[in-house]
Amino acid sequence: PHGQKGERGIPGTDGANGADGADGANGEDGNDGLPGQDGAPGAEGAKGETGAPGNDGAKGPKGERGEPGQKGLAGIKGQKGQQGDDGAQGERGPEGVCEPDDYHPCNCDTHTVVRHSQSTESPECPTDYESLWSGYSLVFFEGNGYGLSQDLGSAGSCLEEFQLVPFMQCSSSDVCRHGVRTDKSFWLAVGAEADFTVKPMTSIDEIQNHISRCRVCVGTKYILTRHSFTDSAPDCPNNFHPLWTGYSYLMVTSSGTSGGGQDLASSGSCLEKFYLPTFIECLGRGTCAYYINNLDYWLAQNPDITQPGMWGMGNVYSGLSDILDQGVARCTVCARNTA
Repeated sequence: PHGQKGERGIPGTDGANGADGADGANGEDGNDGLPGQDGAPGAEGAKGETGAPGNDGAKGPKGERGEPGQKGLAGIKGQKGQQGDDGAQGERGPEGVCEPDDYHPCNCDTHTVVRHSQSTESPECPTDYESLWSGYSLVFFEGNGYGLSQDLGSAGSCLEEFQLVPFMQCSSSDVCRHGVRTDKSFWLAVGAEADFTVKPMTSIDEIQNHISRCRVCVGTKYILTRHSFTDSAPDCPNNFHPLWTGYSYLMVTSSGTSGGGQDLASSGSCLEKFYLPTFIECLGRGTCAYYINNLDYWLAQNPDITQPGMWGMGNVYSGLSDILDQGVARCTVCARNTA
């Protein structure tokens, strides 16, 4: 029989290490560890290639206004430009007060100028002139064989109403007769074809298609006319400027001793168009026509300085081209500068 179990003995000394056991199987992956501390900066890398340009950015806000720059150097003077077109006529200004003194003179005078269109359209006034009225271009009257001419530069040559014979004949016996058969009126024509073989016109509408229109204008610039005695219009004198150029018209005659002329200083002696015949005759019997015995007189050209005053004597100019090139003189209507 077994005896009683004895007391536990003193632990023995450690035994020698046993041989390594075989590798155990791989365990399951562990959980992610905590992030490690940042490492030291690496060495600078090589410079990369230039990238493609980026897209334009959005437009930025408007910057503040900069300080004014310094005044630049004066530019080179430009060439003189061409003369511009005439501006539209401005509105009439207020009535001025003319009180000239030794230091501030002013032009208190007014001057009239009459313009004839030589057409059925009323002409325009020159620049800086104001229209007073328009009408029909009268050249002269004839009564009882005597003529009374109208300067085509005066207001009396522009009648506001057209009548074949706009005057009457009165005697000392308190009797007046309007439209006496021998009374005549002569009017500036429009350059229509003149047929001397047809009967005189009797229709007022047809007659008016042959009568030139005109306009009376007023301004503060003094007017004069200059004649060249050549085929070129002359320049205006110093301190004057041109209003129009034309042909130097002298006078007209009808049958007998009747006729009349122009003041060569007047604008009426410078017609803007050259027509033959220049005027039409109306009779007290109520007809108007062009007549072969009505004559126009014009200043002639005189360009030959080797024989002054003798050039052209006895010449005959046949045809409009020869008349314009070699015969009729040119003119310019000039207005004095007021500035």
